[in-house]
Amino acid sequence: MNDQHDHGALGDAEYAEFMELAAEEGFDAEEIEGAIEEAGHGPLPVLAVVGRPNVGKSTLVNRIIGRREAVVEDKPGVTRDRVTYEAEWAGRRFKVVDTGGWEQDVLGIDASVAAQAEFAIEAADACLFVVDATVGATDTDEAVVKLLRRSGKPVVLAANKVDGQSGEADAAMLWSLGLGEPFPVSSLHGRGTGDLLDEVLKVLPDAPEQRFGNAVGGPRRIALIGRPNVGKSSLLNKVAGEDRVVVNELAGTTRDPVDELIELGGVTWKFVDTAGIRKKVHLQEGADYYASLRTAAAVEKAEVAVILIDTTDTISVQDQRIITMAVESGRAVVIAYNKWDELDEERRYYLEREIETEMQQVSWAPRVNVSAKTGRHMEKLVPAIETALAGWETRVPTGRLNAFLGEIVAAHPHPIRGGKQPRILFGTQAGTKPPRFVLFASGFLEAGYRRFIERRLREEFGFEGTPIHISVRVREKRGRKK
Repeated sequence: MNDQHDHGALGDAEYAEFMELAAEEGFDAEEIEGAIEEAGHGPLPVLAVVGRPNVGKSTLVNRIIGRREAVVEDKPGVTRDRVTYEAEWAGRRFKVVDTGGWEQDVLGIDASVAAQAEFAIEAADACLFVVDATVGATDTDEAVVKLLRRSGKPVVLAANKVDGQSGEADAAMLWSLGLGEPFPVSSLHGRGTGDLLDEVLKVLPDAPEQRFGNAVGGPRRIALIGRPNVGKSSLLNKVAGEDRVVVNELAGTTRDPVDELIELGGVTWKFVDTAGIRKKVHLQEGADYYASLRTAAAVEKAEVAVILIDTTDTISVQDQRIITMAVESGRAVVIAYNKWDELDEERRYYLEREIETEMQQVSWAPRVNVSAKTGRHMEKLVPAIETALAGWETRVPTGRLNAFLGEIVAAHPHPIRGGKQPRILFGTQAGTKPPRFVLFASGFLEAGYRRFIERRLREEFGFEGTPIHISVRVREKRGRKK
C-alpha cells in the first residue's frame, strides 16, 4: 500500500484487524480514519506573519486564530512570551508565527527588518505579508519584499485597514510591490479575512516541508536553546573545538551563522544555533522579543532541543517558558545544567529541590550536568541526545498497546463520574516524532486519568526524552440525540 493510504503506525493486516475491533465497539470506519489521520499528522505547516510595526499584524493574528492571544498595543516593542499560535480554517490546522510589534527604529531599515522577520521566514512554509493600505508601500515594506523574494517562500499579500469600498483603490496600489494580488482586509473588523485565509490555504502545504535530517546520511538537527547568558555560545564553541564549520549563511544580512556541522562522538550533527543575540540591539524589550522569535524558529527546524539551564541562578519563569515551547512543538528534549563546576554544596542542595518542583513537566528528559567553560561531562551530551531521539522515534505495536491498555483498565479503572464510568475500549499509536496515540473510549477521560495513562506508557515502553501526545475519541451514541 502506498503512502497516500498510510495508516499511521499500522501495517495493512494490523489495520484490518484494528478496524474489525473498532466496528465491534460501535465506531464507524470514517470516525476511525479521521482520528488516526488527525492524531498522526505530525508537525503542522507554519505561516509567518511579517511586515513593519503598526500595520496590524497582531490584530490580524488574533483574527486568524479566533481569540485574543497576540498582544496588541499601539506602541511597537511590546514584549510577548509566545510568538507561535495554532489556527484552523476550513478544517485545516496550521501554525501562525507572529513577528509583530518589535521596536525597529534603533537600527537601520535593512538590519531592523532582518532582525524581526528573517528567523520566522526561515522556519515557515509560507508567509503572510501585511501592509497598511492607508499608508501605501514604504521603504521598509520594500525591504521586507526583498527578504521575502530571497527566501523563495510562497507569499500572500494582505492590504490591511481597508474598512470599506473607498479603501479598495488604496489596496489596488499595492500591486506595485510585485507580489501578486493584494487581498484587502480589515483585521480590526474581520472584513475580507475569509478570502485571505482561503488564499493562505492554497499556498500552505498539507504537510510541512521535511525539515528533519532524515535523508540517507543526513545529519540530525539539534537546537541549543535557553535564556540569554546561560552559556549557549560557550557550549557550542566547546563541543565544536577548532572544527567549527559554517554551512548556511544568508547572503546580504549581518547576522550570526545559523546552522553548523559539528562532529561529536564520531557522528556529524547539525546544530541550529540560537546563541548570539545581536549586540546592536540596545532596547531590552526588543532583545527579549527577538530572542524569543529566534528560539521559536530554531526549535521549528530542529529534531532535538537541548535546553541549557544556568545552575548558578534560580530556575526562572523564562526557563519554564522555553521548556514549554520545546515540549509544545513536539521535539525531543535534553536538559543540560550548565556551570555545574561553579556550585557549592549549599547551592547544589537547593538546585536539586528546584529541579524536583520546577522541572516536573520534563522529568522524562535525559539530564546532563555540564560546564561549557571547562568541558566537564561534554562526552555525556551525545548519548543523552541519542537516547532522546530513540524515545522520540519509538513505536508500540497495536497488539502490544491494547494488551497493556486492557491491563490498566482492569487494574485502575477510570473514576465514576455522574453515575458513569468511562472506559478505554482500544487504542493505537498514530505516529512518531513525537509518539502520538489515539485512544477510543466509551466516555470522556479526565485530564488526571490521561496523565496517569501517559505515566504508565512511559514506565512500560520508555519514551525517554520525548513528549507524548494522547488524543481521545469518544464513541458517539447511535440513534439518540441529546
